[in-house]
Amino acid sequence: MSRPAVTPLGSAIGILATMALGVAAGAMLAEGAVLVPWWRAMPPEAFLRWYADNARRLFDFYGPLEIVSATLTLLAAVLHAPGRRWFIGAALLSLAVLAAFPIYFRDVNASFETGGIGIDRVAGELGRWAAWHWGRTMFGIVAFALALMGAGERGR
Repeated sequence: MSRPAVTPLGSAIGILATMALGVAAGAMLAEGAVLVPWWRAMPPEAFLRWYADNARRLFDFYGPLEIVSATLTLLAAVLHAPGRRWFIGAALLSLAVLAAFPIYFRDVNASFETGGIGIDRVAGELGRWAAWHWGRTMFGIVAFALALMGAGERGR
């Protein structure tokens, strides 16, 4: 039994979703490998000042990037028939990346931005932040890999 062929729209959405997931995974990887160690090396007061000055920039970059990549991946799961199973997996992982924000990051990021966290708690919270971040980064990398598999499916 042959599988359905991919349509031009399905193919385009699959490629766009894969590209968006790749950029999102790379951005999260860079944040974890570059920004987080730098933050953790800073004195807590300096980190909180930096975070207060830059929280909006971080949110304005990562928020739309993650939302767009998840949306495109959901569309690819619907429109890219031959690669559907791969895109469904990628979409679920993309949604997990998004879900981490209200579950953990929203409140802790706000405490960093407003300085509402005690100075003595910054180092420990940055350690937890890093652990949560690496978890979502791994989800993002696997979502990208699944999307690559899905985009490669052509059907017959």
